[in-house]
Amino acid sequence: MTKTNKIALAALVFALASTGFAQEAAAPATTAANANGGLIAVGAGLALGLGAIGTGLAQGRIGAAAAGVTAENPGRLGLMLLWFAIPETLVIFGLVGFFILSGKI
Repeated sequence: MTKTNKIALAALVFALASTGFAQEAAAPATTAANANGGLIAVGAGLALGLGAIGTGLAQGRIGAAAAGVTAENPGRLGLMLLWFAIPETLVIFGLVGFFILSGKI
């Protein structure tokens, strides 16, 4: 990754994270939960989005390895399906975190 790409990525991350600090012009008295609603929404999106990206990267590599093992020894298909399903828990945990945080907005 070149220096220019790193700077552009950092600027994009800061631009997206700064939307959590945006406030309405004439907000009435806010509670503590409503004052941080934007940041909670960003956190909920990151919990689900990054979990899904990580799972996709993991399952791509695991799936390729599982196809190779199954081609050599078809009796190992059940074990390979188990290893392929394990990263899905990351998305499930991200989804749970998303719903927990969405309830606080």
